[in-house]
Amino acid sequence: MGWRKSAVENMVTETDLDHVLDHTRDLWDELRGKRLFITGGTGFFGSWLLDTFTHANERLCLNASALVLTRGQHANRPGISFHVGDIRTFEFPDGEFPFIIHAALDSSVLVSSDCGRNFFDTIVAGTHRVLDFARHHKTEKFLFTSSGAVYGKRPDGVTHITEDYVGAPDPLDIHSAYGEGKRLAEHLCVQHTQSGDMQVKIARCFAFVGPYLPLRSNLATRLSTGYAIGNFIQDAIAGGPIRINGDGKTCRAYLYAADLAIWLWTILFRGESRVPYNVGSEDAISIIDLASRVNSCFSEPMEIQIAGKPNGGASVYYVPSTRRSQKELGLRQEIDLTEAIRRTIQWHAS
Repeated sequence: MGWRKSAVENMVTETDLDHVLDHTRDLWDELRGKRLFITGGTGFFGSWLLDTFTHANERLCLNASALVLTRGQHANRPGISFHVGDIRTFEFPDGEFPFIIHAALDSSVLVSSDCGRNFFDTIVAGTHRVLDFARHHKTEKFLFTSSGAVYGKRPDGVTHITEDYVGAPDPLDIHSAYGEGKRLAEHLCVQHTQSGDMQVKIARCFAFVGPYLPLRSNLATRLSTGYAIGNFIQDAIAGGPIRINGDGKTCRAYLYAADLAIWLWTILFRGESRVPYNVGSEDAISIIDLASRVNSCFSEPMEIQIAGKPNGGASVYYVPSTRRSQKELGLRQEIDLTEAIRRTIQWHAS
């Protein structure tokens, strides 16, 4: 799973697992006795999906199984086995897979600031390969974890972006590879629903915090304020100072990973096909206030260092409107940001 400790020690807490099960209990019967195929199962999203799947499978006696695509060997665990292969070229395993979650390549896996072309190619070719697999293995429901990056730059004055905004990343910006890749992958998903009975669900994911989130990001993700919270927590665990690369005015909103798991499972089972759902918190917070919030979760206050100079411009928001998810699927943020940070700190410190 993203196992940075051991497979058992790295599991999320029983409290979080029960939280997810309590809010998804009526969904799981659809998976009873069936098989699930997951890509990205060793990443941040995938680790939460596998932990919560295992918990539901055991508690509800579902007798379901999950097969996880991975690039390396991992030890199997009850109900979960692994299939080694590259997302772009993997050999198709035998059997039927009524459910697929394509969660490979969230933005935390960027490895360098100049990997845009390879990253774009992997998103697009990987999605194409997984969709071909789904078409040949009788998949009924397919969940694609997309990103809020598909919207590109927000219009001035808009703080919470809705799913009907038709903006897009700047194709001439080399840093748009992630958003452009996810955008094209969404289009591929829709194309594959033109024939057959497969339903494609699209989750446009924003910013998150929780166990399994990489704390000290590499260069590319450290430049992304979406992952600033992991860097701040790492700075604080190390005793400070907490470092802000920019001027701290950018605004983000962070959903706790247990709530993320609830939203993803709900969208898979109950979401409308070919309808995108924003996934995230609506509670916007500036990066400088976020650093202060992390600081407040430690007994000893630390220095906060701001590297960037104020530019006098308006704050830039990367925050979703989740009205559709709330109205159609009954989803909402259950765990507030302060508690989410505390649980993340406790997990990483344990």
